[in-house]
Amino acid sequence: MEQSITIRIPDDIKKELKTLSRDENKPISDLVRESLQRYIALKKFRKLRNIVLPFAEAQGLLTDEDIFKAIS
Repeated sequence: MEQSITIRIPDDIKKELKTLSRDENKPISDLVRESLQRYIALKKFRKLRNIVLPFAEAQGLLTDEDIFKAIS
């Protein structure tokens, strides 16, 4: 079920949203929804990364390249 929320944003952000909305031919609500989805996904990723990082480091997986080599 979808719900509506009301937020206050500074004028400069509103102006940028309007410009982006026009440039991408998308409603502002879609842009805000996509931004929130990305923000939430990033927060979840960082939380998971912080949990997994000590285990990865213990296995010598310190970089993306290390992980790629381990799974290839």
